[in-house]
Amino acid sequence: MRSVLCCMTLTASATAFAPAQTASSWSAALAAASWPEADIGSGVSSTVESTSPLPKESNQLQTSSPRKGSVMSQSLPFLVCPSALADCNELAGNVGFDPLGLAKNKEQLWEFREAEIKHARLAMLAAAGYPLSELYDRQIAEYFNMQALVDGTDRAPSFLNGGLERVSPVWWGFCLGMTAAIDLYGVAKARSGDPTYFPGNLGFDPVGLYPSDRKGRMRMELAEIKHGRLAMLAIGGFIVQEYVTKVGVVKETPFFFVPFSETMEQMGFL
Repeated sequence: MRSVLCCMTLTASATAFAPAQTASSWSAALAAASWPEADIGSGVSSTVESTSPLPKESNQLQTSSPRKGSVMSQSLPFLVCPSALADCNELAGNVGFDPLGLAKNKEQLWEFREAEIKHARLAMLAAAGYPLSELYDRQIAEYFNMQALVDGTDRAPSFLNGGLERVSPVWWGFCLGMTAAIDLYGVAKARSGDPTYFPGNLGFDPVGLYPSDRKGRMRMELAEIKHGRLAMLAIGGFIVQEYVTKVGVVKETPFFFVPFSETMEQMGFL
């Protein structure tokens, strides 16, 4: 009996400084040696339950991941795509770019797309008309015996370059009237409740270029918005470049706007 008590005392002292899992194992072994065989199963079972792994909730606290159901932005893969953009896949060119979270819902997103497609179409016209005016404005003005709008360095009129006061008020009135008419027509189309309407769909296709299949339509809509976004950057670059360099973009970078042979001739290679 004395030897049994000594063993129990040594076991208790050892388990006090042993890791929890090891101590529990030794306790189970001691219980198996001290109690009848019928109670061994219950003792081991309680020990296994007490040494079970930590709950899943505590394991989840050790890792951080995007919230459940979130979609990462295609344009900014390290940010979560805003819900308004993630739920609107039918818009061409939607790559989840809205780092400031301006679009709160689908209705607001469609309003922003309306503004974007209008600016994109206007920028495409401007990006083509800006260099064309520098190329042919003097010839056209001389033919009609009018004053040229480009300045002495062949820069087109702009807010930074100046020269807008030389444009005829009649032309300004025509442009503003035409713009207002198109805009009002677009607003009426958007509010008509037509289920086939999408931002920018004015039904204007006199040549019949718009495809009849959905895949072709999405391809053309994507091409339009991509060209429009590039044109907005281009026309802004034209204006800033001319303001800084004081030289027209055609004269400074002729290889972009005139035939290559003519550029080589001006440089003295031909």
